Amino acid sequence: MYKKIIIVFEGIEGSGKSFHINHVSKYLKKKKLKFIKIREPGGNKNSEKIRKLILNNKSDFNKYTDLLLYLASRSENIDLIKKNIGKKIILIDRFVDSTLAYQHFGMGIDAKLINMINKFLLKNIKINFTFLNLVNKKNMLSRLSMRKNLNRYDKFKSIFYTKVQKGFIKIQKKNSKKYMIVNSNLDIELNKKLILKKIDNLI
Repeated sequence: MYKKIIIVFEGIEGSGKSFHINHVSKYLKKKKLKFIKIREPGGNKNSEKIRKLILNNKSDFNKYTDLLLYLASRSENIDLIKKNIGKKIILIDRFVDSTLAYQHFGMGIDAKLINMINKFLLKNIKINFTFLNLVNKKNMLSRLSMRKNLNRYDKFKSIFYTKVQKGFIKIQKKNSKKYMIVNSNLDIELNKKLILKKIDNLI
């Protein structure tokens, strides 16, 4: 038997979180364990439509519209999470911490507003563990420069990502036992092994 828990991968652009969640997905598939993988923004069909709006380079939303679109995408995913909670491992690429890190610490929106809506949406849904991927400015910029297509959130000034990453760290410190910090500046193979070892312990 294994534990059907909710595991989230967080981090700024270029931190390697999407790479690692995909690697964990392959690992779980190889072990024939039931799981689903969701990304935010995105996830189900409607959430993916919202994702295209948010990340489109031609979009020019104000920060409150951005927040509400992210939360609308999450709202569409809640049913998907509820259907699978306790039945499958749920892997999520960005979740509630990202909303606080980007929209509160990065853009200055009141945390009370964000927390209130998240609480309303999630109800009794609890995140069991979070991998927080951290990256330095040099490596972040280097990795972004290698991407063929940059979306709207890949093009902010580097000071914005610094504020967001500091926000992630502040969130992590409030409940550090449910987090593992992944230093994405280290060798990627080393991090893959560390993450899989932790995954085995969790499930």
